[in-house]
Amino acid sequence: MTTEILRSMLYKGADIIRDIEWVIFDEVHYVNDVERGVVWEEVIIMLPKHINIVLLSATVPNKLEFADWIGRTKKKKIYVTGTTQRPVPLVHCLYYSGELYEICVKETFLPKGVKAAKDAQNLKNSSRGTSVAGKSTGAPSRMSVAHGRASEKGGGNKTQKSTGAQLGGHAAYSGGPQRSNTGGWKSEISQLNLLVNKLSKKGWLPVVVFCFSKNRCDHSADSLTGMDLTSRLEKSEIRVFCDKAFSRLKGSDRQLPQVVRVQDLLRRGIGVHHAGLLPIVKEVVEMLFCRGVIKVLFSTETFAMGVNAPAKTVVFHSVKKFDGKSFRQLLPGEYTQMAGRAGRRGLDEVGIVIIICWDEIPEESDLKGLITGKPTKLESQFRLTYTMILNLLRVEDLKVEDMLKRSFAEFHAQQALPEQQKQLLKGEGELSKMNVAIDCIRGEPTIEEYYEMVVEVEKLGDHIQETIMQSRAAQQALTTGRVVVVRTDLLPLISLGVVLKPPSSTNKNAIVLVLNQDPSFSMPDTSISNKKPEIRGASKLSEGYYRKGARDIEDEYSVTGNIPRKGTGVVNVSLPYYGIAAGTGYVVGEIDSKGFVRVCKNKLRVDPVRLLEDVSTAAYSMTVQQLLQQGKERPNEYPTALDPIKDLKLNDLDTVQEYQKRQTFLQRMAKNQCHGCPKLQENYNIVHNRRILKEKLGKLRYEMSDDALQQMPDFQQRIEVLQEVGCIDCDLVVKLKGRVACEINSGDELVATEMLFENQLDELEPAQAVAIMSALIFQQKDTSKPNLTPQLANAKGR
Repeated sequence: MTTEILRSMLYKGADIIRDIEWVIFDEVHYVNDVERGVVWEEVIIMLPKHINIVLLSATVPNKLEFADWIGRTKKKKIYVTGTTQRPVPLVHCLYYSGELYEICVKETFLPKGVKAAKDAQNLKNSSRGTSVAGKSTGAPSRMSVAHGRASEKGGGNKTQKSTGAQLGGHAAYSGGPQRSNTGGWKSEISQLNLLVNKLSKKGWLPVVVFCFSKNRCDHSADSLTGMDLTSRLEKSEIRVFCDKAFSRLKGSDRQLPQVVRVQDLLRRGIGVHHAGLLPIVKEVVEMLFCRGVIKVLFSTETFAMGVNAPAKTVVFHSVKKFDGKSFRQLLPGEYTQMAGRAGRRGLDEVGIVIIICWDEIPEESDLKGLITGKPTKLESQFRLTYTMILNLLRVEDLKVEDMLKRSFAEFHAQQALPEQQKQLLKGEGELSKMNVAIDCIRGEPTIEEYYEMVVEVEKLGDHIQETIMQSRAAQQALTTGRVVVVRTDLLPLISLGVVLKPPSSTNKNAIVLVLNQDPSFSMPDTSISNKKPEIRGASKLSEGYYRKGARDIEDEYSVTGNIPRKGTGVVNVSLPYYGIAAGTGYVVGEIDSKGFVRVCKNKLRVDPVRLLEDVSTAAYSMTVQQLLQQGKERPNEYPTALDPIKDLKLNDLDTVQEYQKRQTFLQRMAKNQCHGCPKLQENYNIVHNRRILKEKLGKLRYEMSDDALQQMPDFQQRIEVLQEVGCIDCDLVVKLKGRVACEINSGDELVATEMLFENQLDELEPAQAVAIMSALIFQQKDTSKPNLTPQLANAKGR
């Protein structure tokens, strides 16, 4: 049975479930299917404890992970076993221009087979312009000689051993059968007939031709009009079997166009198998194929998934498919699954897999990845549906939340649950030790309130500063000599600095000298090694100071005897540049706009030429001394920042409001009794550590709760929809409309239920009602617009 049938039995609590001991999931990699994968997960989760499970697949690379999920979900030991050896080895070939080229034998890829096919393609393309010249020569063409050699190697079943590279390098150039008298290419129909005849002569039938379109399957089968592959005895067997099978149909149903057409194809040994066929027709095709009387079967991918019917040969009409969104290359797992139908155990020494190349030959890398690549990992396709929610609300043993927790999608989160529980218990123990009374020397402790204000001030300050640094006024304020407070990865703490070179059109980052204010941080010694070679032609200057700045303004540290020099803008130090001056470490590096914590009002007199071009030790010493003096003027505080409103003229309403709110918090902090308290830092650290631990424990509790489930928001939204349409009440009890929706297993269950409860089908004949309901399950991508009867047109309008 299908997984959908088993799921329905589980939801309804069928009595037969109690008697089942084993469930075998064949082709379990179908869990990856976007549409139906969720059904497989539902069934695996809902199976009772007494039922044992066997799962089969040829394309599951992460089998241990998948087995671990099933074992944890079912609380059972799962045994994983398998083999990489096929009972019947495969030979993969390209079919181009009437010839076969081996490209892979027993999992060994053969590049020379692809090259031979490419050479044949190039020769055919070039022969269009040289065919006339070739005929005028007396010597036989290489193409005809090659074809002769290939034909010598062919014939009968012996060619089964001479495929691929064994056809010889000359065989790659054979191609006469594809050429018509007029020099044009034969149609796809003719090529398909040619391929089937070739397989028949070689004894490589029966064959399954995989086409990734229902229309393509039908058209391909219909194109073999003059082909009859069955003997009289086989025709008689097919006729008797079809008559007996279709006798179950009533009256005119036996004369349905699909039934008549399929029977005509079957008598000639040709079959079609896809989702567009009636179930009884598909069953007849499958049974006749297993009997061996169907020689050529055109099928979609579904035949490889659910039918255990191997063939001698498998043919791929194309290696591209439409996946519902776009055309894409076949995945290695999909190719392996379909190619695995080739080779009958006990009948064939090898199975033949053929890829038809109609116009172009795929690239060697694509073919190698397709044939020898690893299958796609199993990933959960679990999703909530209205039918699932309604059914689970009616079942007492399993909640929707439990279904979500046990899904493969939540496996890794649930796998980490035991470790999270240990961390939670450990954290709660640490928190209980930290919940001690704070010793306040000024009366009733207010450190909690103070801490909240500090957090809010920092949050507002970061946001305001980010907005400020994006403004043009702030960028213009970052001039040479501007005192700043920066946060950089070059140093462990937020530090005081001075701008040496402002941002420019060529470099959006500013070059800043930053003090190291962390005594425990070990400064790298790069002040010598990072100095670049001196530029030739540059005037050598003494270690004295300049008399004047760049704008003829007297420097406060100027010394007579030196003439100022205009800089070239070249930076002669490799950044970051570490050094020590005035007993204090510093670093020169590039800082982006996000690294500026504060732009201060103060400015220093610095000489970027001597700092960045000449790398003067005295200039660095003087600059560091000035920065240290800025810190001494306001101990434990940074220099005053530029006012966003007064100095930077920011007029953004949100920024102004945040700035005013921050100022209010600062005023309240100054009035708090903790402000200026000698034990402020000690008590602040206690509250801070306690708050961090509480947040960590809160995050752990959330991750362990139902609210953290990936699809919980979707579940809550769907519950609201079901309540809105009247399927459930406010207590999540399923009402009559919801029970009706539970019985609809395909199509849009809510729309169909609304149509029934609004009597939309009341005035229609049965056939008209079916026509209307078919719109809910229609899948074809394109079709002609139907001509509606007046009653159907009115029903459509309603």
